[in-house]
Parts: sequence; C-alpha cells; structure tokens
Amino acid sequence: MRDRLHVDLADGDLRLVRLGEDHREALRAACAADADIWEIYSSSFGPGHFDASFDALTGPGGRMAYAISDGETLVGMTAWLRPDWSAETVEIGNSYIHPDVRGTGLNGRIKRLMLDHAFAVGIRRIEFRIDERNKRSQAAVAKLGATREGVLRSERVTWTGHVRDTGLWSLLVDEWVPRGRQ
Repeated sequence: MRDRLHVDLADGDLRLVRLGEDHREALRAACAADADIWEIYSSSFGPGHFDASFDALTGPGGRMAYAISDGETLVGMTAWLRPDWSAETVEIGNSYIHPDVRGTGLNGRIKRLMLDHAFAVGIRRIEFRIDERNKRSQAAVAKLGATREGVLRSERVTWTGHVRDTGLWSLLVDEWVPRGRQ
C-alpha cells in the first residue's frame, strides 16, 4: 500500500513529488518566508531549526513527505503521516505553503489531489490533526468537508515546549466527492 500511496502527483502546474535532498535549499527558502508561523507547528522548519527538522522528515519512519511546486517554484511541503495499512487510514499533515500562495486556492487543490489519490488506492479514512491555535488550517479542512471529531487534550509537546491541544478531524471515503463529480 505504501508504494501505491506515496507516488508523485500532479494537477496541471501543481506537482507533489517525493521530498528529497535535492529540495533542501528551495524548501529552506520557502519556510524562511514566514518565520513566525512555526510557533504553532509541532516542529520548526524556520531558521536555526530547518536542517534537523528536514532530516527528521526525510529520514526513516512513517512519514511520506512531498515537495510542493507551483510551476517551477517550490512553494511548500506536505506529507502522509501515521499510515495504518490494516485499518486503511492515514493522516495528511506537516503541511506548509509559502505566504505568497496562501489564499489563492492552491491549498485546496493540494488537498483535493491527495484525497482523490488516497481514496482511489484504498484508504477509507483520512485524518487531520491540527493545533487548536491554528484557525486557518481548521477552516481549510472544514471547507474540504472534514468532520471535527474532538480535541486530544495535551496531546503533544511542541518544539517550543508548548503543551498542545490537538483538534482531530477526519474525512471518510463515502463522504468524499471526487473532482469531476462536484
């Protein structure tokens, strides 16, 4: 299932390709464009923390990360997290897009591309775990049709030492309307 799920994806000029070493410097520059946002992330990809976070994201483990390109420009990252193949579930997370492309509809295109693909290869439930302080991300997944299931209280300690409450959102295969049928 992993090999079917973590494949390069494209929609016109939008491309999600497996994140690798060749993306390091372009992603570093994209992540530095909004150094303040990292305060509400579990880990920081901002200046001073980027290399350790990049190495952890691309290293061994359950994360299946993508570099996001809009045309020829790398504008962010996202990942499949916490895959549970026997339960046919996965999380979409570790998402960041450059401030210049926020509010353009690009994030919705990214998530629809990922959702269409995941459900097409047999995933039946997709989760989103969002810091309760991150209202922008909560609004974005609600717009996709995800259901807020509740709050995981004191669910993790972030890189700043903040004890985070995490909103748990999900979308089920039978709730999703693929592109073209909307």
